[in-house]
Amino acid sequence: MSDTENQKPEGDPVNPLIDDEGGIDLPVPEEESAETVTPEDIEVVETILEEESEEVVIESEESEIEKYKDIAARSQADLENYRKRMIRERTEAIQYANFSLLSTLLPVIDNFEMGLKAAQNEGENSIIYQGMAMVQKQLRDFLSENRVEVIEVSEGDDFDPNLHEAIKQEVSDTVAEGKIIYAMRSGYRLQDRLLRPANVVVSKGNEAEQAEEGGSA
Repeated sequence: MSDTENQKPEGDPVNPLIDDEGGIDLPVPEEESAETVTPEDIEVVETILEEESEEVVIESEESEIEKYKDIAARSQADLENYRKRMIRERTEAIQYANFSLLSTLLPVIDNFEMGLKAAQNEGENSIIYQGMAMVQKQLRDFLSENRVEVIEVSEGDDFDPNLHEAIKQEVSDTVAEGKIIYAMRSGYRLQDRLLRPANVVVSKGNEAEQAEEGGSA
């Protein structure tokens, strides 16, 4: 073959799929290039992350603040309750400081009043009776100064288990059943606290009522 035949005519297009040795060279597909990340994009992402982190920190701090506020409020309430309780206990300690002493003194007063009644039988003009009456007034003044009150009992009063102690029952034509006939021993209270109940006799009705009850039984 002549040299002229081997030479390719100028201007003929070269087949890109055939190499110089006659082989087939398939075109390699171009790889898709990754999206380019700019410094501005990185800065935006960092800003978003920082803002989210700050929000989480703020929410956590607010939660902690509320928790400690609640603890402080509870502590303040406990302290106030403790202060009020101490004031109440101190006031009661002052008010009832002589409770035991006065309770011990009551039997002495009972014996004195029994002696006063015996002296009264000698006559109210008796020197002994007059002297004992003066002592009785001093005793009552002493009790009053210490805020001790006598539990007054009159015939026909309602029986109150908070103030009275029933010693026995008796038939009475003048006092209705369940009512007080008389007191056998005086009762006392220190302000609103009972020192000693009054010993009383309670009516169980008149004889006719008792007879009817006996007959129905």
